[in-house]
Amino acid sequence: MSQCEVVTIGEVMALLLAPEGVPLGEAAAYEQQYAGAESNVAVGLARLGHGVAFVSRLGEDRLGRRIYRDLRGEGIDVTAVALDDTAPTGLILRDTLGHGISVDYHRAGSAATRLAPGDLPLEQIRAARVLHLTGITAAISATAHETALAAARAAREAGVMVAFDPNVRMRLADAERWREIVETFAGLSDALLIGADDAASVGIEDPVTWGHGHGVGVVVLKDGARGATESHTPAAARDRALPRGREGHATATWAAGALTVRDVVDPVGAGDAFAAGWLSAWLRDVDPERRLSEAAAVAACVVGTRGDTPGLPDAATRDRLLAGSQEVAR
Repeated sequence: MSQCEVVTIGEVMALLLAPEGVPLGEAAAYEQQYAGAESNVAVGLARLGHGVAFVSRLGEDRLGRRIYRDLRGEGIDVTAVALDDTAPTGLILRDTLGHGISVDYHRAGSAATRLAPGDLPLEQIRAARVLHLTGITAAISATAHETALAAARAAREAGVMVAFDPNVRMRLADAERWREIVETFAGLSDALLIGADDAASVGIEDPVTWGHGHGVGVVVLKDGARGATESHTPAAARDRALPRGREGHATATWAAGALTVRDVVDPVGAGDAFAAGWLSAWLRDVDPERRLSEAAAVAACVVGTRGDTPGLPDAATRDRLLAGSQEVAR
């Protein structure tokens, strides 16, 4: 098992996309891809040149084997992706309509819901620089929740940065349960990447103050077309290694606007792309304002293409976009 900069843990499902403009239930054919919050981040980081390991469970079936090959083909370490011959690969059916998107999930009893602490590559987690988690893993099953908790605790004990994106999905749990998940994992995290809509959905009115109050050193607030901010506590500002303090309010905040994207085709996956772009910049010790700009550029590349991962750029594409224009034509 190789040493990677980033380890991320979660669910990946087969994605069947209806033709553009055709609603679910009316499509005669579907395009096959794959999608999952953590796997999207893994692909994004790999394309940006980082070593990343993905931990999951897939069904030992045609869809699972296809996803496994595709992830490995992206250069992702899939050593800790188990192929389960007793449970199927999860499935998403989705359309891309101009007035809104419909999604049907078929994940109950899937292999990913059987994630358990014994699946964790603990040595690899302890040797990484970043552990990336989302709330989805904690919400899909009790054993997956325990797996995410065990990973976060192992990373903290080893001094590995824990980055958490709630990625709230109300179909998985109600608002009260989601609030519990966000509070639990924020308390174990060094960096919180939270969408303004996710915060509002669980009753968090001021995500930055709330995050710092729960001991998070760095809070990144994603607010769609309005851009993003990054805020640091005194401890985080003093030490880029982010010691686990519980002190003070933010002393520094940076902001960056979103890039203008003409002809948005598919907004799904933009938050995961933003996370990949931000983590890439963090790993390269880029300053906060540039971090936010790079994250916005990666997200902008994704929304102009159908599906979660096809538009994820390589580093050269990201840099050309930032150097040449604040507008993306897709």
